[in-house]
Amino acid sequence: MGNIQHVTDADFDEKVLKSDKPVLVDFWAEWCTPCRMIAPVLEEIASNQDKLDIVKLNTDENPELAAKYGITSIPALKVFDRGEVVKEIIGAKPKAALLNELGDYVN
Repeated sequence: MGNIQHVTDADFDEKVLKSDKPVLVDFWAEWCTPCRMIAPVLEEIASNQDKLDIVKLNTDENPELAAKYGITSIPALKVFDRGEVVKEIIGAKPKAALLNELGDYVN
């Protein structure tokens, strides 16, 4: 079962775009209260399944990627599959709602 890793501009391509399985990227920032609220939920999801890797990208420290993927509100969760964004979830949601939206990626 997975642990959440942190990614940066330097390793985003390798860990996300070139991954052989889907990756959920949590675009977040330290000052963001909803981001801190959703973090334990993502940790729990990561530890209870292995079909989806979950990584965090700090938008303050990696503004180029945040701009490239049109991040205007955080937390923003994007699922990448084979280098393409296939799912987007904006805002903090309860675990049940996240699991429902992630569907086959976590079931």
